[in-house]
Amino acid sequence: MRFLRTLLLSATILAPLPAAAQEKATLVADSVSIANDTTLVAEGHVEVLYQGTRLSATRVLYDQAADRLTIDGPIVLDNGEGQIVLADQAALSGDLANGVLTSARLVLDQQLQLASSELARVGNRYTALGRTVASSCQICADNPVPLWEVRASRVVHDTQERQIYFDNASLRIAGVPVAYLPRLRIADATLDRATGFLRPELRTTSQLGTGVLAPYFIKLGDSRDLTLLPQITTKGGRSLGARYREAFSFGAIEAEGAVSRDEILPDDRRGYLFARGAFDLPRDFTLAFQIEEVSDRAYYLDYGLGEKDRLASGFQVDRARRNEYISGRILKFRTLREDEDNDTIPSLVADATFHRRFGFGPLGGEGGIRFSTHSHRRDSTDPLDSDLDADTIADGRDMSRASVLVDWRRNWMLGGGILGSALAEIGADAYDISQDAAWEGSDTRIHGAGGIELRWPWVRSSASGASDVIQPVLQAVWADTSGDRIPNEDSVLVEFDEGSLFSLDRFPGSDAVEDGGRAAIGVNWTRYDPAGWSLGATLGQVIWQEEDPGFSEASGFDGNQSDWLAALQLSLQNGLTLTQRTIVDKDFGVTKAEWQIDLDRDRYGITSRYVRIRESTEEARPDPVEELTLDTRYRLTDAWTANAEGRYDFEADRTARAGVGLEFRNECLKVDLSLSRRFTSSTSVTPSTDFGLSVDLIGFGSGATPGPSRVCRR
Repeated sequence: MRFLRTLLLSATILAPLPAAAQEKATLVADSVSIANDTTLVAEGHVEVLYQGTRLSATRVLYDQAADRLTIDGPIVLDNGEGQIVLADQAALSGDLANGVLTSARLVLDQQLQLASSELARVGNRYTALGRTVASSCQICADNPVPLWEVRASRVVHDTQERQIYFDNASLRIAGVPVAYLPRLRIADATLDRATGFLRPELRTTSQLGTGVLAPYFIKLGDSRDLTLLPQITTKGGRSLGARYREAFSFGAIEAEGAVSRDEILPDDRRGYLFARGAFDLPRDFTLAFQIEEVSDRAYYLDYGLGEKDRLASGFQVDRARRNEYISGRILKFRTLREDEDNDTIPSLVADATFHRRFGFGPLGGEGGIRFSTHSHRRDSTDPLDSDLDADTIADGRDMSRASVLVDWRRNWMLGGGILGSALAEIGADAYDISQDAAWEGSDTRIHGAGGIELRWPWVRSSASGASDVIQPVLQAVWADTSGDRIPNEDSVLVEFDEGSLFSLDRFPGSDAVEDGGRAAIGVNWTRYDPAGWSLGATLGQVIWQEEDPGFSEASGFDGNQSDWLAALQLSLQNGLTLTQRTIVDKDFGVTKAEWQIDLDRDRYGITSRYVRIRESTEEARPDPVEELTLDTRYRLTDAWTANAEGRYDFEADRTARAGVGLEFRNECLKVDLSLSRRFTSSTSVTPSTDFGLSVDLIGFGSGATPGPSRVCRR
């Protein structure tokens, strides 16, 4: 029947309307009639479609002579670009571009609603409303006052610029006026970037006092913008920050920084500068750079910018392909740690690497070759034998290295399902050391290793559909090194985990290499259950022919026998993941331990991590480390979510950091409250308490995602 009505209407409309109108508009209705030879009357489920704009009404009168539409509602006018007008009555031009609608509501992007007794459309660009109430909150019959609303004497929506202008605007919270602005402009929800103020934030700290951060965003073009970040605090703090971003067809850059004055260091001008960028270069290369500078050690913590304790500035050029990796970088490091001196740490570092994988010809298998260079310099020019910071390294030692390493591996399938592998590597290093009386000069070293590896996977499937894979692994390696001894600076911290258990060389850098004969044994077990959970476990140990003095006691590799590695990962269908790795010595003491629990559910989530590491003077850790971190969230209701986080130091027997937060979010409002306390202190950092508050009026110039809508009582 609908199709027949459309045919009837089309046949009727062709007679009185000009050809131009036939090409522009389509009209569908339950009944159509002609009055006075120039007036078309459409009634019942009327729909008009014109150049992407759709009009729905119960009755439409089209006066051909005046080219006017008189419409009875309820009326729905949708421009197809996120703007919908609802009204009771309307008088519009034939092209729907101009006219007046009464008892109207303007809905933008299904969020912000502007209600007025009269709405005027001007030139298919402007929508003007008289006395207006704007809100994106759900309004219920039992409580017609929205959570927030903006009232104005006049509102104009510019659909071309996608801006909304308010005259004599007042903000009301729960019906109570809280702010007045004679002029107000916001971007509508369809505009991603527009010049103007962003959401302000209130932050209170015990050191700076209470301050308001009022970001101002400046659109400099389609690919550039600048954000100004002024802040004034009640304890004399004055700060001006800025963030600049620009995107190119071949990359992007971003820079941010601030200049501050405060009572913490009243005689100093404080601040920071961060810049980063990445660019595409010819032949698939990329260039990346970063700049990190700060005026003093405590600035980051005082202004809530993070907890960085080392800064790195420099650039890197690299290229990654299927079987090839090339990189080169130069970095300047700066430490913010109290126990480190910038003059005696390697502050200027340069690296270059070429690594390529390839087939190994007649030998079969896969091989690789890696060329690398490294150089670092210390700022100190103290005498050659000075060691003022007592780290056993000469304060001014400078070092350069050039290395080449060739490796090979081939696998065979042996009888009984055993997988056999042969693996080998050989390398050479040349060092140049200066500013150190004990090591000064040029040194060379040649090292190589070869071994065999046997893996015997056992597979079992049960009637329930569960499958188990148990794989014992045995690796035997012999290695030899000839040449000069090299001071170890890049291989002090050694990790004992599933990846290093069966490695040819367990030192992470190049200064130290494993020597002599050794064997590694272990077993892996993996279970997949159709109920949705999986379990992976690893147990292993390394045995050396002779003790390697390069491993510290806390590494788990000291002595002729390493400690035992026990690792486990359990994943359940309900979102719970448990990961643990423990290094246990022969006396069942814990050398290192790491436990992590992750639980992610719709209503709540928990992430907790426990770390324990034995003390080691070789690793510059005179005291053991034992900490527990916790990060939780719990949705109290559909709108309210609470969260808490903290870090407890068992060795110091105190809380290092704690914080709680509360978030409210519904269809029109988002409120974030946070309270945190940092208990740690040093000569430059003092304990502090922070309080933060931010409010988003969703749909009113805010990019926040709406939450669940308010439920009205019947």
